[in-house]
Amino acid sequence: MSWWQDAVCYELYPRAFADSDGDGTGDLAGATARLDHIAELGADAVWITPFYPSPLADGGYDIADHTGVAADLGTPEDFDELTARAHHLGLKLIVDLVPNHTSDQHPWFQEALTAAPGSAARDRYLFRPGRGPAGELPPNDWQSAFGGPAWTRVPDGEWYCHLHAPEQPDLNWRSPEVRHAFTGILTYWLDRGVDGFRVDVAHALFKAEDFPDAGPGQHQDPLRNHLMPYYDQEELHPLYREWRALLDTHPAPPGAVPPRERVMVAESAVFDPARLARYTRPDEMHQAFNFAFLEAAWEPGELRRVIDASLSAPGGGAVTWLLSSHDAVRPVTRLGCAGRARAAALLMLALPGSAYLYQGEELGLPQAHIPDDRILDPLWERSGHTDRGRDGSRVPLPWSGDHAPYGFTTADPDRTWLPQPDDWAHHTVAAQEHDLDSTLTLYRRALRLRRAHPASDPTAPPHWYSAPHDPYLAFRRSGLTCVVNLADQPLTWTTLGVTGRPVLASGPLDGDAIPPDTALWLLDTLDPQSPEGDGHGRAH
Repeated sequence: MSWWQDAVCYELYPRAFADSDGDGTGDLAGATARLDHIAELGADAVWITPFYPSPLADGGYDIADHTGVAADLGTPEDFDELTARAHHLGLKLIVDLVPNHTSDQHPWFQEALTAAPGSAARDRYLFRPGRGPAGELPPNDWQSAFGGPAWTRVPDGEWYCHLHAPEQPDLNWRSPEVRHAFTGILTYWLDRGVDGFRVDVAHALFKAEDFPDAGPGQHQDPLRNHLMPYYDQEELHPLYREWRALLDTHPAPPGAVPPRERVMVAESAVFDPARLARYTRPDEMHQAFNFAFLEAAWEPGELRRVIDASLSAPGGGAVTWLLSSHDAVRPVTRLGCAGRARAAALLMLALPGSAYLYQGEELGLPQAHIPDDRILDPLWERSGHTDRGRDGSRVPLPWSGDHAPYGFTTADPDRTWLPQPDDWAHHTVAAQEHDLDSTLTLYRRALRLRRAHPASDPTAPPHWYSAPHDPYLAFRRSGLTCVVNLADQPLTWTTLGVTGRPVLASGPLDGDAIPPDTALWLLDTLDPQSPEGDGHGRAH
């Protein structure tokens, strides 16, 4: 079995993880110093979001140099130290690849702005003439994912396409020059020792070539997603086969410890399981994020449907599961309470396949409120101040202490990357470290049990004890049974036909009864080396 098929990967948002130099912004050296936290948690890999030079119009996803390191985050040598430290701790390192767009400050786009229509410089991007008598209207009716038209006009009258902010012009993936440049970018980071790439908006690189109007309702159907089917084009897949061949054959850097199987993970916001599975065919991506699970309602029928559909999709590899990310409302807030978030974590970690955790999830952080004058997310301005955006999930981590900045930095609290709430003292790593009932303890024990009792086949569906319309979920995979009570009444687990010894629960049990919004793990047999529990996340 390959390492990534059942790996637990921890998403690290560098500006909000740990600050080493006291400027209030997290950096690579700070991340390196705190990697022990991730290793002690029990993760297998770290995915670090963009650390490249960027004007920060979209949190670093507007990149001005895809092979550089942002000056406020460190140096290339700092990145090498991060990579070496991760590998020393037994952690794989995955970096973000952002191929759909660049920053408007990228040298290519600056050259395109001064070049003539039809020039080679403009062919790297998606410039088009406008509609209307004087070209005063956008080339089509497409809307940006951040609100407003997906087109911006330049002084000579042409328009350029941007599926996100205007500061993020989309590249033209039918340009051989663009294709060649990204082969070089992949090679550069492979040579620096990375173990893989998370490919940002992997479904959107190629747009429908004639740019047809989307018509009304382009934001209304969640199965179409934004502008589906005008992206998710078939041309994507030969490209990803090229990249997969590169990862499979490129030599490992000197001193690398085998095995050196590098991976690609698609951030592909495609909600039809059969279409999503195309990205993970054996010669393409290794994995694709399972957004259907992240967005599923806390309802047993919906969760069962998503789990079954994810595990039965044709042609795919091991399924990924995630409850949060830097783009999503944190599960404590989204699901309505900390108890549900803890139960959802045990559900996710019991499923066969791999799991992605987002920093702070293991601390039970809720979504933070950001004052209007501190919001950084472009969604705030683009929506006319109606959508507060994603900054509430990007607040710096609380490490220790009873007030902000909670050990994140030595800078004053009003100088942190984003402001931290005043009531997070009980959420710090230090406060939870030795608390047997804390969310951090729950995650550590769950990951330790998961590693000690892995699924024998991470692609195989579990055996269901519960029926599709039951108000609870109960399933078994490779010796571990998970029961989640989603009803509003206690559930007596001994009447369900499940077997095994209770070893971990997301909250207190009442004898044989599982309270509402609580999950329980049971093991068929207990390895003498694995920790036993009392049903409440505690080790004897």
